[in-house]
Amino acid sequence: MTVLFADLKGSMELLADRDPEEARKILDPVLAHMMDAVHRFEGTVNQVMGDGIMALFGAPIAHEDHAVRACYAALRMQESVNRYADEAWRAHGVAVQIRVGLNSGEVVVRAIGNDLRMDYSAVGETTHLAARMEQAARPGTVLIAPATFHLVEGFVAVKSLGRVPVKGRSEPVEVYELSGIGPARSRLQAAARRGLTRFVGRDTEIEVLRRSLGLAPTARHAPEGRARDRSSS
Repeated sequence: MTVLFADLKGSMELLADRDPEEARKILDPVLAHMMDAVHRFEGTVNQVMGDGIMALFGAPIAHEDHAVRACYAALRMQESVNRYADEAWRAHGVAVQIRVGLNSGEVVVRAIGNDLRMDYSAVGETTHLAARMEQAARPGTVLIAPATFHLVEGFVAVKSLGRVPVKGRSEPVEVYELSGIGPARSRLQAAARRGLTRFVGRDTEIEVLRRSLGLAPTARHAPEGRARDRSSS
Protein backbone atom coordinates (compact mmCIF):
# COMPACT_ATOMS: atom_id res chain seq x y z
CA MET A 1 0.00 0.00 0.00
CA THR A 2 0.99 3.67 -0.13
CA VAL A 3 1.02 5.98 2.88
CA LEU A 4 0.53 9.74 2.52
CA PHE A 5 1.28 12.44 5.06
CA ALA A 6 0.36 16.09 4.53
CA ASP A 7 0.46 19.10 6.82
CA LEU A 8 0.30 22.88 6.88
CA LYS A 9 3.91 24.02 7.09
CA GLY A 10 4.64 26.50 9.90
CA SER A 11 1.15 26.31 11.35
CA MET A 12 2.34 27.32 14.84
CA GLU A 13 3.78 30.59 13.54
CA LEU A 14 0.91 31.06 11.09
CA LEU A 15 -1.82 30.77 13.70
CA ALA A 16 0.05 32.34 16.63
CA ASP A 17 -1.69 35.20 18.46
CA ARG A 18 -4.95 34.51 16.63
CA ASP A 19 -8.28 33.87 18.24
CA PRO A 20 -9.01 30.10 18.21
CA GLU A 21 -12.15 30.62 16.13
CA GLU A 22 -10.22 32.65 13.54
CA ALA A 23 -7.49 30.00 13.49
CA ARG A 24 -10.10 27.32 12.77
CA LYS A 25 -11.48 29.40 9.89
CA ILE A 26 -8.01 29.31 8.32
CA LEU A 27 -7.15 25.69 9.10
CA ASP A 28 -10.44 23.87 8.50
CA PRO A 29 -10.59 24.61 4.73
CA VAL A 30 -6.99 23.37 4.35
CA LEU A 31 -7.87 20.06 6.02
CA ALA A 32 -11.04 19.82 3.93
CA HIS A 33 -9.07 20.25 0.68
CA MET A 34 -6.59 17.57 1.81
CA MET A 35 -9.32 15.07 2.66
CA ASP A 36 -11.35 15.79 -0.48
CA ALA A 37 -8.30 15.01 -2.64
CA VAL A 38 -7.74 11.70 -0.81
CA HIS A 39 -11.38 10.66 -1.13
CA ARG A 40 -11.49 11.59 -4.83
CA PHE A 41 -8.96 8.84 -5.53
CA GLU A 42 -10.55 6.39 -3.07
CA GLY A 43 -7.96 6.68 -0.34
CA THR A 44 -8.76 6.51 3.37
CA VAL A 45 -8.02 9.35 5.80
CA ASN A 46 -7.19 7.42 8.93
CA GLN A 47 -5.79 10.24 11.07
CA VAL A 48 -6.35 13.99 11.34
CA MET A 49 -3.51 15.46 13.37
CA GLY A 50 -4.26 19.10 14.15
CA ASP A 51 -2.76 20.75 11.09
CA GLY A 52 -2.40 17.69 8.86
CA ILE A 53 -3.60 14.25 7.86
CA MET A 54 -2.39 10.70 7.33
CA ALA A 55 -4.02 8.74 4.51
CA LEU A 56 -3.80 5.19 3.16
CA PHE A 57 -4.13 3.94 -0.42
CA GLY A 58 -4.51 0.21 -0.97
CA ALA A 59 -6.21 -0.57 2.35
CA PRO A 60 -8.85 -0.98 3.59
CA ILE A 61 -9.99 -0.50 -0.04
CA ALA A 62 -7.66 -2.61 -2.20
CA HIS A 63 -6.27 -0.98 -5.35
CA GLU A 64 -3.55 -2.40 -7.55
CA ASP A 65 -2.59 1.15 -8.60
CA HIS A 66 -2.50 2.50 -5.03
CA ALA A 67 0.75 4.41 -5.58
CA VAL A 68 -0.55 6.18 -8.69
CA ARG A 69 -3.76 7.13 -6.90
CA ALA A 70 -1.78 8.53 -3.97
CA CYS A 71 0.39 10.65 -6.27
CA TYR A 72 -2.63 11.98 -8.14
CA ALA A 73 -4.26 12.81 -4.80
CA ALA A 74 -1.13 14.66 -3.65
CA LEU A 75 -1.03 16.73 -6.85
CA ARG A 76 -4.72 17.59 -6.58
CA MET A 77 -4.22 18.47 -2.92
CA GLN A 78 -1.51 20.98 -3.75
CA GLU A 79 -3.55 22.43 -6.59
CA SER A 80 -6.70 22.97 -4.52
CA VAL A 81 -4.83 24.36 -1.51
CA ASN A 82 -2.95 26.77 -3.77
CA ARG A 83 -6.29 28.09 -5.01
CA TYR A 84 -7.52 28.46 -1.43
CA ALA A 85 -4.28 30.27 -0.51
CA ASP A 86 -5.34 33.30 -2.58
CA GLU A 87 -8.60 33.50 -0.64
CA ALA A 88 -6.81 33.06 2.70
CA TRP A 89 -4.40 35.87 1.88
CA ARG A 90 -7.21 38.28 1.00
CA ALA A 91 -9.37 37.34 4.00
CA HIS A 92 -6.77 36.77 6.71
CA GLY A 93 -3.44 38.05 5.40
CA VAL A 94 -1.72 34.67 5.78
CA ALA A 95 0.33 32.64 3.30
CA VAL A 96 -0.94 29.06 3.23
CA GLN A 97 1.24 26.24 1.88
CA ILE A 98 1.26 22.51 2.54
CA ARG A 99 3.91 19.81 2.20
CA VAL A 100 3.24 16.18 1.31
CA GLY A 101 5.26 12.98 1.62
CA LEU A 102 4.62 9.49 0.19
CA ASN A 103 6.07 6.03 0.56
CA SER A 104 4.93 2.58 -0.57
CA GLY A 105 5.51 -0.89 0.80
CA GLU A 106 4.29 -3.47 3.24
CA VAL A 107 2.64 -2.26 6.43
CA VAL A 108 0.76 -3.77 9.33
CA VAL A 109 -2.82 -2.46 9.34
CA ARG A 110 -5.07 -2.85 12.31
CA ALA A 111 -8.29 -1.56 13.81
CA ILE A 112 -7.79 0.13 17.18
CA GLY A 113 -10.74 1.03 19.35
CA ASN A 114 -13.40 0.13 21.82
CA ASP A 115 -17.17 0.37 22.04
CA LEU A 116 -17.06 4.17 21.66
CA ARG A 117 -14.40 4.73 19.00
CA MET A 118 -12.66 2.86 16.19
CA ASP A 119 -9.54 3.94 14.30
CA TYR A 120 -7.77 2.28 11.37
CA SER A 121 -3.99 2.45 11.77
CA ALA A 122 -0.92 1.49 9.76
CA VAL A 123 2.46 0.90 11.37
CA GLY A 124 5.89 -0.08 10.14
CA GLU A 125 8.98 1.24 8.38
CA THR A 126 6.93 2.22 5.32
CA THR A 127 4.85 4.60 7.43
CA HIS A 128 7.90 6.10 9.14
CA LEU A 129 9.63 6.87 5.85
CA ALA A 130 6.47 8.48 4.44
CA ALA A 131 6.43 10.79 7.45
CA ARG A 132 10.12 11.62 6.88
CA MET A 133 9.34 12.50 3.26
CA GLU A 134 6.72 14.97 4.44
CA GLN A 135 9.07 16.52 6.98
CA ALA A 136 11.80 16.94 4.36
CA ALA A 137 9.49 18.52 1.76
CA ARG A 138 9.61 22.24 1.12
CA PRO A 139 6.30 24.10 1.45
CA GLY A 140 4.27 23.65 -1.72
CA THR A 141 6.01 20.43 -2.78
CA VAL A 142 5.46 16.65 -2.75
CA LEU A 143 8.30 14.21 -2.05
CA ILE A 144 8.16 10.50 -2.82
CA ALA A 145 10.46 7.70 -1.68
CA PRO A 146 12.12 5.21 -4.09
CA ALA A 147 9.52 2.47 -3.53
CA THR A 148 6.75 4.80 -4.66
CA PHE A 149 8.77 6.09 -7.61
CA HIS A 150 9.28 2.58 -8.99
CA LEU A 151 5.51 1.98 -8.92
CA VAL A 152 4.54 5.26 -10.62
CA GLU A 153 7.36 5.75 -13.12
CA GLY A 154 5.80 7.00 -16.36
CA PHE A 155 2.48 7.86 -14.72
CA VAL A 156 3.87 11.02 -13.10
CA ALA A 157 6.60 13.56 -13.76
CA VAL A 158 9.34 13.76 -11.13
CA LYS A 159 12.64 15.46 -10.46
CA SER A 160 15.36 13.54 -8.65
CA LEU A 161 16.77 15.36 -5.64
CA GLY A 162 19.58 12.85 -5.24
CA ARG A 163 20.42 10.96 -2.08
CA VAL A 164 19.18 12.79 1.00
CA PRO A 165 20.05 12.00 4.65
CA VAL A 166 16.95 10.79 6.50
CA LYS A 167 16.64 10.65 10.26
CA GLY A 168 16.63 7.07 11.48
CA ARG A 169 18.32 5.70 8.33
CA SER A 170 21.97 4.71 8.26
CA GLU A 171 22.23 5.46 4.53
CA PRO A 172 20.88 8.43 2.53
CA VAL A 173 17.66 7.81 0.59
CA GLU A 174 17.06 8.65 -3.08
CA VAL A 175 14.27 11.23 -3.01
CA TYR A 176 12.06 12.45 -5.86
CA GLU A 177 9.97 15.60 -6.10
CA LEU A 178 6.60 15.14 -7.77
CA SER A 179 5.97 17.80 -10.40
CA GLY A 180 2.96 16.68 -12.44
CA ILE A 181 1.09 13.94 -14.27
CA GLY A 182 3.09 11.88 -16.75
CA PRO A 183 2.13 10.66 -20.24
CA ALA A 184 1.33 7.02 -19.32
CA ARG A 185 -2.29 6.04 -18.75
CA SER A 186 -1.88 2.27 -18.48
CA ARG A 187 0.69 -0.22 -17.17
CA LEU A 188 1.53 -1.24 -20.75
CA GLN A 189 2.29 2.37 -21.72
CA ALA A 190 4.43 2.82 -18.62
CA ALA A 191 6.31 -0.43 -19.34
CA ALA A 192 6.84 0.57 -22.97
CA ARG A 193 8.51 3.81 -21.88
CA ARG A 194 10.94 1.82 -19.73
CA GLY A 195 11.54 -0.67 -22.56
CA LEU A 196 9.65 -3.89 -23.23
CA THR A 197 11.40 -7.24 -23.02
CA ARG A 198 11.73 -9.32 -26.21
CA PHE A 199 8.95 -11.86 -26.76
CA VAL A 200 10.41 -15.36 -26.44
CA GLY A 201 8.84 -18.69 -27.44
CA ARG A 202 5.24 -19.31 -28.53
CA ASP A 203 6.46 -20.10 -32.06
CA THR A 204 3.45 -22.29 -32.85
CA GLU A 205 0.98 -19.66 -31.70
CA ILE A 206 2.74 -16.91 -33.65
CA GLU A 207 2.66 -19.04 -36.81
CA VAL A 208 -1.11 -19.54 -36.38
CA LEU A 209 -1.53 -15.76 -36.09
CA ARG A 210 0.57 -15.22 -39.23
CA ARG A 211 -1.54 -17.71 -41.25
CA SER A 212 -4.75 -16.13 -39.97
CA LEU A 213 -3.48 -12.69 -40.93
CA GLY A 214 -2.67 -13.93 -44.42
CA LEU A 215 -6.16 -15.42 -44.83
CA ALA A 216 -7.96 -12.35 -43.52
CA PRO A 217 -7.83 -10.23 -46.74
CA THR A 218 -9.01 -13.20 -48.82
CA ALA A 219 -11.91 -13.91 -46.50
CA ARG A 220 -12.88 -10.24 -46.46
CA HIS A 221 -13.13 -9.98 -50.26
CA ALA A 222 -14.53 -13.47 -50.97
CA PRO A 223 -18.20 -13.96 -51.91
CA GLU A 224 -20.48 -14.38 -48.91
CA GLY A 225 -20.95 -18.12 -49.40
CA ARG A 226 -17.23 -18.87 -49.71
CA ALA A 227 -16.43 -16.73 -46.68
CA ARG A 228 -19.07 -18.59 -44.66
CA ASP A 229 -17.72 -21.97 -45.81
CA ARG A 230 -14.19 -21.05 -44.84
CA SER A 231 -15.20 -19.73 -41.44
CA SER A 232 -17.22 -22.91 -40.73
CA SER A 233 -14.27 -25.13 -41.66
